Amino acid sequence: MAIPVKRIGMWASPRCLSTVLLRSWSNRPDTFVQDEPLYPHYLVVSGRQDPGREAVLKHYETDWVKIVEQLIHGEIPNPKSIYYQKFMVYRLLPHIDIDWISGLTNCFLIREPRQMLLSYLKLWPNPTVETLGILRLHKLFYTVRDSLGTIPPVIDAQDLQKNPRHTLSLLCEAIGVEFTEEMLHWPKGNPTDDIWSQYQWYDTVRNSTEFKPDTPKTDPIPAQFSDLLLQCNEVYQDLYQYRLV
Repeated sequence: MAIPVKRIGMWASPRCLSTVLLRSWSNRPDTFVQDEPLYPHYLVVSGRQDPGREAVLKHYETDWVKIVEQLIHGEIPNPKSIYYQKFMVYRLLPHIDIDWISGLTNCFLIREPRQMLLSYLKLWPNPTVETLGILRLHKLFYTVRDSLGTIPPVIDAQDLQKNPRHTLSLLCEAIGVEFTEEMLHWPKGNPTDDIWSQYQWYDTVRNSTEFKPDTPKTDPIPAQFSDLLLQCNEVYQDLYQYRLV
């Protein structure tokens, strides 16, 4: 008899600790995690020349319809009962039909925009509304809320860093799974076996073993990104009111 599977979709913008959170879930013995399942399709459509691009395109499915079929209906390694899927929201491109997300238990991860942008700028010099996906995240939250008639779980990265046990317990309760102590610590290593796990933007995650306390960055945001910061702040403040506390 097949084990009933809880399929969780965690939606976030870049540099919001989403991969550290993935690492936390991956340490649960009952959970199979998948990192950015829409990434291969995004590479094809965007033409981005990310490190390992050719290897990724050769190894993974790139048809979004087939990817979604696996996410919603596909089998996962037994005896796992939780299928945790981490999504960078900007990879949910406009041509991708989103009706399928109703097959997931959708959650949202947010981070204070100044901290998010400063972290982003260390790796990529030209953030935009599109590459952050912040407006897409905002719209998706309300799409899920309106379709469910209830508020989907929202957690804040700073809360995760300040009190991971409390925040993860609230999240688990909200989505109907039991919190486990394994979520608080994990061994060093790649977050998954995916090809892109070996590249530079996962260095911090590879060396992590737990959620680290927040050390706020105080560098100024370059003036050319002031409007972007304003837009991000507007979305953040709106979603922040719904966070689990």
